[in-house]
Amino acid sequence: MTRQRQNCSFFSWRRIAANRLIILTLTAIAALSCIRPETARAAEGHGGAVKSIAVSADGTRAVTGSFDYSIIVWDLPARTPLRRLIGHDAGVNSVAISPDGRHAVSGGDDDAVILWNLDRTEPVHRFAGHTGKVAAVAISPDGRTALSGSWDRTVRLWNLDARTPALTLTGHENNVNTVAFSGNGKQILSGSYDGTLRVWRREDGAQQTVISGHGFGVNWVAVSSRDGIAASASIDETVRLWDIETGMEKQVLLGQQGPVFSVAISPDGSHVVSGGRDGSLRIWALGKNGKSQAFRTLPAHNGIIWSLAFTADGRTLLSAGEDKVVRIWDLEAGKLLGSLGSDSEPEVAADPADRGAVLYRKCAVCHSLSADGGHKAGPSLHGVFGRRAGALPDYPYSDALKDSGIVWTAETVSRLFEVGPDVLTPGSKMPLQRMPSAEDREDLVDFLERVTGQGP
Repeated sequence: MTRQRQNCSFFSWRRIAANRLIILTLTAIAALSCIRPETARAAEGHGGAVKSIAVSADGTRAVTGSFDYSIIVWDLPARTPLRRLIGHDAGVNSVAISPDGRHAVSGGDDDAVILWNLDRTEPVHRFAGHTGKVAAVAISPDGRTALSGSWDRTVRLWNLDARTPALTLTGHENNVNTVAFSGNGKQILSGSYDGTLRVWRREDGAQQTVISGHGFGVNWVAVSSRDGIAASASIDETVRLWDIETGMEKQVLLGQQGPVFSVAISPDGSHVVSGGRDGSLRIWALGKNGKSQAFRTLPAHNGIIWSLAFTADGRTLLSAGEDKVVRIWDLEAGKLLGSLGSDSEPEVAADPADRGAVLYRKCAVCHSLSADGGHKAGPSLHGVFGRRAGALPDYPYSDALKDSGIVWTAETVSRLFEVGPDVLTPGSKMPLQRMPSAEDREDLVDFLERVTGQGP
């Protein structure tokens, strides 16, 4: 399958296979030029799934990365956005904040690792070298080194002072999904769809341990800053605790219904929290011997929980979800304290009897239909019929689309889905997706005409 770099879609589905998890995200467009939303309003929060959340050591800032190509810096106590950072050419999968809280590193579907000054909106430096999407990033406890894991099966270290490549670690036999530094910064952990966790020596990149307990794809690894314990989350529906030095399994935590996509360990090592496909948080209390004493469940999100982060005092947990919102929790009380962003439902409900509405629904996360809805990851579709391609103000269309001369009509929109953008709008960087069914194309166009008030 050709990996797509743009993520605005009418359709998206995932297929999970045992052992070597394959996620197929096939995306198609609504007319329409999925490129990064440089003018999107930070006040609205994210326009797509929030894939990653990080919190500064002093608890004053949070940073989120999203499917909508953007990063938002938040005033955490006030729960308000400070600024939106634009630099990735595709979805942002992972963010990490430096120990001093001044900088961040991000990784995205565009294969890039980017260094940011959190007081500015433009990238400080773009690190090149990966040849597959960057699924995870981390920053060392001393703030001098960034770490990235990629679907090119490598782990890379970057010198943040010199802004140069440092080391490339090879050994994984499938996509690398997650990376972390040990609490003392001397070791590196990585997890992969090959079913293994690997422990590497930071100094020279030597591989120290291969941990194969899951046997299925590893989605996330979190490290305790105190006691040398790591927690891993897997497609096998478990969270497992490991001794980093020995690679010995300490415990298997059960209870998640379906694949586990995220996990976090509280700063004092007293709790482990996991997030899964069902949108629920599982919270385990750990005893002094590292064994789980009990767990409870909190309904948290509508859809997958992609990322978790604790504040430094361990009292507050942040969860980031498929529903575009970050939720803030009092962990001890199990109480929702507030949110970052909005989880408002799409503007149009999908009546199961209305095939066009069903086809459109998954695009609603990226495209608004209302005149005042603003741009999300893609431009608003309000008034799309009769509009020249690339003509909406305040949206950064590609030159190829702006120069195409196309006017969007029922015929040209249908044609776009029939032959694909590589034929109709070559050079516009739209996702290479087609809709072979003429009936589906007709239903979709009919729906768009009805909801935009532009039908016959």
